[in-house]
Amino acid sequence: MNYLKHGLLCLASALLGSVQAASAAPQPPILPPMASMPAGVFIMGSTEPPIGDGSHNPAEGPPRSVRVAAFRLAKYETTVAQFRQFVAATGYRAAGECWEFDRNDGIALKETGWDAPAHAPTNYHPVMCVSWNDAHAYVQWLSQQTGRAFRLPSEAEWEYAARAGTTTKYPSGDVPDQLCVYANMKDRSFKSAARRDFGLDMLVTDCDDGAEYTAVVGMYASNGHGLHDMMGNVAEWVADCQHPDYRGAPADGTAWSQGCEAEGDYFITRGGSYSASRQVLRSAARGHGGRGNASSLGEGFRIAEDVGSCTASTCADGDAAFVAALAAAQQAARRPRN
Repeated sequence: MNYLKHGLLCLASALLGSVQAASAAPQPPILPPMASMPAGVFIMGSTEPPIGDGSHNPAEGPPRSVRVAAFRLAKYETTVAQFRQFVAATGYRAAGECWEFDRNDGIALKETGWDAPAHAPTNYHPVMCVSWNDAHAYVQWLSQQTGRAFRLPSEAEWEYAARAGTTTKYPSGDVPDQLCVYANMKDRSFKSAARRDFGLDMLVTDCDDGAEYTAVVGMYASNGHGLHDMMGNVAEWVADCQHPDYRGAPADGTAWSQGCEAEGDYFITRGGSYSASRQVLRSAARGHGGRGNASSLGEGFRIAEDVGSCTASTCADGDAAFVAALAAAQQAARRPRN
């Protein structure tokens, strides 16, 4: 009987050790749904003057023909859950300071991060308060973990995907009337929240997208390529460093990472954010930020992938559990909106 008891105890101990080891085993990286972008040629840029003084928004011209090779792009902006998994797996320390709206100064640099409750209301909001360095570190980790060629999109790839074959100011046309259907932007909801929380009186577009600040990804209509939130929610880091205009830019759709503008180590952002005006939500509009800059005014990112980096049998189009959880988060977020 003692031998039996001893044997059972040993078996229980072994099983417990196996369960603990299994629970401690790292989970596979979350793979978001990806959309395939066909190869094509488009006219990139516009003749619009630089927004403001141009220092924060480089010139959008001269417009030029760009040939883009086929690639894949995430249907959604990278979420808090995805970035949280990366930080937990690696111990990565993201930017420790973040630009925020402030009641006294309008905008101030504060010691908060991407995971502050105000910045990460749920796991399925877009991650923000992340720098270009943070976004680049994430895609490097994802590539290492999966053996797939994930990366930040080039600026040309981003605009090509955002336009989805359109030549108008916005993917939805030349007038901003429908922007609140496609974008979480500087609207009436944001105006009310900014006045309430920060004492700021903002000029906004006269529509209501139903969100005060960022929204769960995928809440708005997709563009012609099936991509959500290309305009608004969070501005998206791309791979290109800043140049004052497009003179000398590659015509093959690759990232422009040489001969960066002398004013500093700046990279381009695209798409505008929940706090962006309609002028910034145009397909051709360009923003910028320092390599280590992080902002809750709306800087996040979306991942791209080279075609041919994996085969159909090993290249899933999205993690099923993530897709289901995102759908549940979207449904929960819609309840107050109805």
